[in-house]
Amino acid sequence: MRRRADLARRAELDRFVAWLMGKDSQAEIGPGSGRTFRRSTRWCWNIEPAPAVTGEIHGQVQMDGIYLGRGWCCLIAIADGHVIGWQWCDTEKSAAWLALMEAIPAPRAVVIDGGSGLASALSRAWPETRIQRCLVHVQRNVRTYLTLRPRTDAGRALRRISLALTRLKTTQEAAAWVLVLNQWYTEHGELIKARTYQQGPAGFRPAGVRAGQAWWYTHDRLRKAYRLMERLARNGHLFTYLHPELADIGVDSTTNRIEGGVNTHLRALLRTHRGMPPAHAKRAVEWWLYTHTENPAAPHTLIRPEHLKPLPRQAPREEPVGPELLGTALSESEGLWARKGWAGRPC
Repeated sequence: MRRRADLARRAELDRFVAWLMGKDSQAEIGPGSGRTFRRSTRWCWNIEPAPAVTGEIHGQVQMDGIYLGRGWCCLIAIADGHVIGWQWCDTEKSAAWLALMEAIPAPRAVVIDGGSGLASALSRAWPETRIQRCLVHVQRNVRTYLTLRPRTDAGRALRRISLALTRLKTTQEAAAWVLVLNQWYTEHGELIKARTYQQGPAGFRPAGVRAGQAWWYTHDRLRKAYRLMERLARNGHLFTYLHPELADIGVDSTTNRIEGGVNTHLRALLRTHRGMPPAHAKRAVEWWLYTHTENPAAPHTLIRPEHLKPLPRQAPREEPVGPELLGTALSESEGLWARKGWAGRPC
């Protein structure tokens, strides 16, 4: 019976994707050995899955970046529990965020964790979209500044204020929270304005203070924790999820859907298939993201004739012809072993 090449390729790609998404070894996914599987599915690495551009306008979009290797990061956008786009970059910079947003119509609200370059990209790509900062990330940032056990009364009070962020359910509670934050500033505002002046060239300087700097804020970390929450509250980025005009879409107050529903699974995927080269690891991430879009097409529909071409083989390295200038072999002249016979004896 004659074997149809298209059906064979379809079966090979299905096994390839099943292996990537599962926990079975290459030998277990079968048929044949692991070497047979690698040889028959080598061409599958050429396929680059991408999300379909639908033009759908979503009520809210969650965006986050995840570092999955040394020097490469994946920016991810989800809506209604499904992946709607991703963008590779080296760091979370404005240009990379813009490239991701340009393929997605502006939603009514976006939930973010405050990554670098994101605010600038949002103001350019989605200027009318309301922003909700992830409250859990705000609490983490405050904890980083104040630590788990602040030493001062002001620090302990400010940490209690930050912990109350995720317990607010109504606009009245949010307004009361802002009043408490303002009251904290009334009581401790002079403390975060206090300055320490340089005492000679060999004086003590805390971390982050440049050499030769004349002064710095004495309670700089306490100041940064307060200013973070005060700035977000003033910009309206803390309580977007409570806004009456967005009640119909139910804006989330955290990015837990993308962190727990996407990032955790991506790390588990790379942990299961640890040891892959970076190019293959990125392709595995792309396949996971593609299969978790809302309506992914069957994998075999992505096959193109150029995907079936064999991967180029690396040219064998030519060894230099001529005497070896610097080698690693041992020689008698180095005195690494005892000599035998008459060598070295006087005649």
